[in-house]
Amino acid sequence: MSTASNAGPMTERVVLVTGAAKRVGAAFVRGFHAQGARVAIHFHRSSDTARALHDELNAQRADSAILVQADLLDSAVIPNIVATTIARFGQLDVLINNASTFYPTPVGAISVDHWDDLIGTNLKAPLFLAQAAAPHLAKTHGLILNMIDIHGQRPLPEHPVYSTAKAGLAMLTRSLARELGPEIRVNGIAPGPILWPEGGIDESLKQEIIAKTQLKRSGSPEDLVKAALFFAIDAPFVTGQILAVDGGRSIGW
Repeated sequence: MSTASNAGPMTERVVLVTGAAKRVGAAFVRGFHAQGARVAIHFHRSSDTARALHDELNAQRADSAILVQADLLDSAVIPNIVATTIARFGQLDVLINNASTFYPTPVGAISVDHWDDLIGTNLKAPLFLAQAAAPHLAKTHGLILNMIDIHGQRPLPEHPVYSTAKAGLAMLTRSLARELGPEIRVNGIAPGPILWPEGGIDESLKQEIIAKTQLKRSGSPEDLVKAALFFAIDAPFVTGQILAVDGGRSIGW
C-alpha cells in the first residue's frame, strides 16, 4: 500500500461526505482526497461500491479513508457518523451533506412514507448531522456544505415534496450560517443538469432541459467538486451563500 503524502491545500484536514459511495458523492471524496484530505465515506446500502472507493483511496495514501455505514432516516444513529469520524481521525474540518433521495410525488399520490423519506434525507438528516458535527467543526473553524438544488427555488413539476425539502435546506443553510458563525461557515451548492437520474431519462426531455441552460450543455460532477473546493479553500470570508452550478439554467427557466 502506498504511503505517498499527496500534499495539497487540504492536507491534514478531514472531510465527511454523506451518500459518498457513488455518483456526485464519490466525486467529492476523490476530489478532496486528491487535494490531501483524509475522508470519511458515508454510505447506506451501496457497500460494494463504497468498499471499492475506500480501497482505491487507501492504496493511493495509506489510512486516508474510512467507511461509515448508516441509515440517515434513523436519527438515533446520526451522531455516530460524526463520532466514528472523530474516533478515527481526531478532528473534522468539512461536512458535505450530499445524500439525497429523489423521485416524483404527484399530488393525489403522495404518501406519508414519501414525505418522511424525502424530507428525512434531504432536510432532516442535514440538520442533525450539522448539529452533531458543530462542536468539532467549531474547533477547526470548519465548513458545512449542503447540496441543494435549483428546484429548491423554483419547483420541479410532479416533485412537490422533493422541491419543498430542498427549499427547506436552502433556508437551513442560511439559518445555520447565522447560528454557527463566526466559528463555522455554512454554504450550499445548487446543481442544475449534472447527472441524469439513475433510472434514465427520455432523450427528448434531456435535450429540452439542456436547451434551457445558457451554456447549452450539461455539466459534470467535477464542476461541483470545483465549487466545493472553492468554498473549502478559497472562500474564508463567504458564509450563508448558495452557488448555482447549473450552466445558467436558473436564470432562464
